[in-house]
Order: sequence, then C-alpha cells, then structure tokens
Amino acid sequence: MVRNLHLSALRAFEAATRTGSFRQAADDLGLTPSAVSHAIRSLELDLGTALFERDGRNVRLTPEGETLMRHVERGFGKLHLGLGSVAAKKPDLLKLHCAPSFAAQWLVPRLRKLLAECSGLELRLATGTDYTRFLADEYDADIVYGLPSTDYYGILKQQGMMVLPLGTEVVTPLCAPSLSPLIRCPGDLMNQTLIESDNKKVRWPAWFAANGLAAPIPSGLRFDRSFMSLSAAADEIGVALESTLLAEREIASGRLVRPLQGVSEDIAYTGHWLVFPRATRLARPMAMFISWLASELGLDINLATLGEATSDQIAPPAPPATSSRADR
Repeated sequence: MVRNLHLSALRAFEAATRTGSFRQAADDLGLTPSAVSHAIRSLELDLGTALFERDGRNVRLTPEGETLMRHVERGFGKLHLGLGSVAAKKPDLLKLHCAPSFAAQWLVPRLRKLLAECSGLELRLATGTDYTRFLADEYDADIVYGLPSTDYYGILKQQGMMVLPLGTEVVTPLCAPSLSPLIRCPGDLMNQTLIESDNKKVRWPAWFAANGLAAPIPSGLRFDRSFMSLSAAADEIGVALESTLLAEREIASGRLVRPLQGVSEDIAYTGHWLVFPRATRLARPMAMFISWLASELGLDINLATLGEATSDQIAPPAPPATSSRADR
C-alpha cells in the first residue's frame, strides 16, 4: 500500500489530465511548468510506474495513468462535495422561517437592501404557517404571525426562547382607486364585495364593531393568505381588510388606497413576532438581521441586552385596540 502521497502531487496530476498539458496545468495551479513536472515525476517514483508518455512537450496518459485518472477524478469530486457541504454552514448563514404573507409582501421586496447593508450575510428563507419548535438545527429564527396560545408560550419559556414584537400594524379597509369614490363612510361597505382573510387575527366583524355597526353576512371571496387578498383588492374585485404594513408597496404605488382614512376607526395590533433561541451572545448573522429589522421597522431594540434577557420576559400580546381618528 502506498503511503504518504502528497496532495499537491495529486493536484498536479489531476490538472495535467484535465488540461492535457503540463504548461496549462501550471497556469491553472499558479505554478511553473517545471514544478508541475517535478511533482508528477515524484508521484511516479512513489507509485513505481509511469503515468505519462512524454514526447517533447507533448504528454499522454499511460494505461496506468488512465486508471489513476478515473479514481482521482472521483476522489476530487467527492472532496469538493464535502467542502461545499461544510462551507454551506459558514458563520454568516441565517436560516429563517417566516409567515408567508410577511415574506412575500414585506421581506422579499427588501432582500436587495438587506444583503447590501448586511455585508457577508447569506440568507436561506422558508415560509409556512406552522410554528418552528427549534427541536433541530433547521432554522435560526422564525417570524410568526400571531402567537397562537398560552400553551405555546409555555413551550417557548421551557425552551428558553426570545420573542420580539415587530411593531404595531394598522388594519383598515383597502381597495383599488376606482372603488374609493363609492366608499365615503363605514356603512358604504355594506354595498361592496368584502374580501375575507380567514387566518387574520382581526377580521371584518371586529372592524365593523369598532365602528358601531353589525357586520354583514360574509358573501364575498375568502382567502387564507393576506397576499392573495391584497392582490384581489388591487385587481378591483372588492375591499380587503388588511394591514397597511403588508400593503406598503401597493399603497405607495397607488394600486391600493385607504378609502376611509381619517373617517373610520381602524384597529391597531401587534401582528408579527420574531422568535429565536436565547443565547448569551447573539451570532453575527442573527445580530445583523435583528439590527436591520429594527431599523426598517423603526423599533427600539438593544442588541446588547438580548443575551441577558430571560424567558420570563416573554408575555402574551396585548389585545387589538382601535386607533382613534385623532391618533392617525
């Protein structure tokens, strides 16, 4: 059995077989042709067999060289795969799970800015309405929509999780500009197609109650994702009751408007939360992401104190509150 073969000699052999020339192999490896020739000659001496037939500057593999080439190619291929799998776990990788509508409507449109401002950050993003339990190393953090129950708080406490509220959202009727002239007061919505978002914590009955009216019997479209409700509203299908945070782009572009802004009572609540395992010191990608998130959402988050906080600081969210016209 051959022992103590130098990897540099095998690299020179692989490059020479791949390029078909000692000179081109030298260029590929950043060496001189004589260094490549010397490395391959040493390999041949160690193996006790010729690997190349030399004819002036031309070289071609011997049968033994052909056999070795097949094994070396497979070996280097497996080595590259192994290095790639380890490199994928580099320190600046952030594995994030996120509520689908928050990802589609708010986060993904800001990805270019996120990656530009957080140098070196690599993001893996997955979406779903399930809540990450952090039982394995599949995710570093989860942006969830609404914390579902007091039982879940108990699990978070037991696991030592941190839960950060991602600001207050305003829920209000939204429609295409063409429908806006038909909606002058809350009662005018009775004559419109009301788009239902089945998974929202704040729905039409709560909004009508805040405005002193009984909600009509649902008879319009129903969706289980906010981004679909917003898209349907922008296409003039009806009026959606949605978060202005999620509708930010559509409102800014004029595809959606707030027909009752300054006229109706809207509902403000904390809709989204960042959940992640508590640590004495935040990992660099997590710290970068939280700092960027806080800046984008206008939140006051002190990174220095996050590692010192305890799971006892986790508290259920306050119930939704109506926002008065004077507050807007």
